[in-house]
Amino acid sequence: MANNTANTESVKLKLNYKRTIIIGFAFFGILLLWQVYDSWCPTFLTELFRNVFNNDNADEVQYLVGIVMAFDNLAALILLPIFGDLSDKTKSPIGKRMPYILIGTLVCAISFPFIPVLFHYNNVVGTIIMMAIVVIFSMMYRNPAVALMPDLTPKPLRSKANGIINIMGYIGGAFATVVGIFFAVSDYLNSTGKAPEWAVHNIWVIEIPFLVASILMVISALVLFFTIKENKLEKELEPELKLGEQMSELKEKVDDDKPLTKGNKIMLILILVAEFFWFMADNGISTFMTNYTIYYFAASSSSSMINTIVGGVGSVIGFAVGGLIASKIGRKWTLVSGLSLTLASYVVWGILSATLYGFRQGSGEFPFFLYIIWFFKGFGMSLVHVNSYPMVVELCNSKKIGRFTGFYYASSMAAQTITPILLGTIIMIPGFDFGVLPFYAISCTIIALVVFLFIKNVKNTKTDFKKGLEALDQD
Repeated sequence: MANNTANTESVKLKLNYKRTIIIGFAFFGILLLWQVYDSWCPTFLTELFRNVFNNDNADEVQYLVGIVMAFDNLAALILLPIFGDLSDKTKSPIGKRMPYILIGTLVCAISFPFIPVLFHYNNVVGTIIMMAIVVIFSMMYRNPAVALMPDLTPKPLRSKANGIINIMGYIGGAFATVVGIFFAVSDYLNSTGKAPEWAVHNIWVIEIPFLVASILMVISALVLFFTIKENKLEKELEPELKLGEQMSELKEKVDDDKPLTKGNKIMLILILVAEFFWFMADNGISTFMTNYTIYYFAASSSSSMINTIVGGVGSVIGFAVGGLIASKIGRKWTLVSGLSLTLASYVVWGILSATLYGFRQGSGEFPFFLYIIWFFKGFGMSLVHVNSYPMVVELCNSKKIGRFTGFYYASSMAAQTITPILLGTIIMIPGFDFGVLPFYAISCTIIALVVFLFIKNVKNTKTDFKKGLEALDQD
């Protein structure tokens, strides 16, 4: 009888697109910062370590680059669950998440532009310390900012909402990438020998992307602060959030006053283990992609930026349809489909890299086929990302969203702590080089897919949403 009631009332659940887009401004700032950070910082570190050790071979310092990038992620692994738990327990006039978002954004925005300045003046220690400050305070706002979406969205609508949030994030990442095309780190270094004279060792070539990121981060946080009134919205949405609990995909329901059931606990562990391995693949190749372009192909870093944009287009399409697909076949099988497509993309990359001899080390060209592969890889991984986080917070009640968001990010950050060191070490082994990237990604993705297939504790339910003009009715 209860199920029939829930089904009858399900038509009342509707996604507030305007509010979800505004919440997405937080993720806009997050991905904007990380796109700039991941695209420029590994190359900064490579050049700094080459100077320190007077080493012309970029491959031989990649393990050190990996270690520094991993230390940043280790800090995130520790801090994300802490800030998530703290924000769950925080009570303030502006809400439980907003204080962390505002403070974290402010410190990051001030610190971020100093990274390229310190690199420009060849200050190794200063560059690494400033990177650490940015990471620590970005973790202060990242967890609370992400947790804001499930705080204000009923469970059945979270995949759809997460798609919108991720589109906003990728717009931020794409903006940073476009800036990177015009202000290429390879031009600053003149690594291809084709850079315009004005760009070589011109500090503004590397400073402008960081300044733009800081300014837009502040703007996005202010938009969020002035439009989303946390305390007021939580009270207004309480009936919808309770209905969402009744419509959960879980076979074993979550009880506010009891620990996780055995089935739900196993499900959480399997999701987090699978997530660990798909981030091992995805972050491993993204960390070294700019270096792969510059040092393996001897191509301009702007090629890598264009590749990132192409992958972002595929991702945005996936984010737009991922929630709709999940409403038809369930989150689990949507995610399995995304992992399978991603794996297929890596396999094609590996095969073509091994067989097309024109695109080998020092060719001076970035292979066109990678643009196509990155589009499909982006689409596949977007189906994974849009559904994996909602599956984790499906396993908790409204009082523990920050904590479970911390679990989700602890898994991804554990992978991002290990994968730069592991992959950087593999690259420097005699007989190996940056060409190992696709085969590393294939191995990790296979493990992620196999682990995820063992998840049993979900229902393959279809969700009935409002459609057409009725769905656009906003209160």
